[in-house]
Amino acid sequence: MTGRGRVVDQALSSGADTPGAFGLGLHHVQLAIPPGGEDRARAFYVGVLGMTEVPKPPALAARGGLWVRADRLEVHLGVEDDFRPARKAHPGITTTDLDGLAARIADAGVEVRWDGDFPGFRRCYVSDVFGNRLEFLSPDVDG
Repeated sequence: MTGRGRVVDQALSSGADTPGAFGLGLHHVQLAIPPGGEDRARAFYVGVLGMTEVPKPPALAARGGLWVRADRLEVHLGVEDDFRPARKAHPGITTTDLDGLAARIADAGVEVRWDGDFPGFRRCYVSDVFGNRLEFLSPDVDG
């Protein structure tokens, strides 16, 4: 046993591959924000990205933070006392209008960093108002 757990070790040793066996999907992504950062988060995620604020359940609202949603994407922004931005780890967010979104972000004074290293996709990176890395991508229909 390697410490990963009996089920994981058995699956790895047997070569088991059961994609979709549990109907997995992504409900939300959580990113950290510093204490008192809700208004700045709201200005960026709602004001710039055009997401909609989702009311938090009362027990969770007491912890601070902010939940936002757009289409099938939900982002939970949780307060972390010893906040450090996620500069490498990031959500990969798909969009049907990458150029329009990138222009809106740039118009808000946020740097858009384009990256052509993902075959089959166009993508760019931005940092939210706290320095958390966000990736936006769409299929590359031209290449």
